[in-house]
Amino acid sequence: MTQDAEQNALLALLSEGNGGVLVTLKRDGRPQLSNVTHAYYPDERVLRVSLTDDRAKTRNLRRDPRASYHVTTPDRWAYTVAEGTAELSPVAGDPYDGTVEELVRLYRDVNGEHPDWEDFRAAMVRDRRLVLRLRVERAYGIPRGAGA
Repeated sequence: MTQDAEQNALLALLSEGNGGVLVTLKRDGRPQLSNVTHAYYPDERVLRVSLTDDRAKTRNLRRDPRASYHVTTPDRWAYTVAEGTAELSPVAGDPYDGTVEELVRLYRDVNGEHPDWEDFRAAMVRDRRLVLRLRVERAYGIPRGAGA
């Protein structure tokens, strides 16, 4: 497998599911891991995750935007670790602001249509939600089919 083909296979794994482990750095340098739901946008090479403003992972990313994201196949033989620099949207402040619009898109891309978009929009503001955009700068792991 060529290096480009391997990178493409690793990145493809990000699109196969919507769950993974977000790794941020605590103040003392140790990793802090969180199971989260994501959507991957290959044309942008960006992972998006809905976060709340008061969580450790959000505080960690504000202090140090370096992050990693781990996904694996159900059989755990193939995996990808995507590394990048986090960009955080503003906290949702109005049901129709840009952050809430991005959260609507993210929800749709992961779950489809919501039964009550007005309630969803209000909840995004009430929960102080924001969007993590992790630009994938490097990926490593074992692609599906490697060693087969």
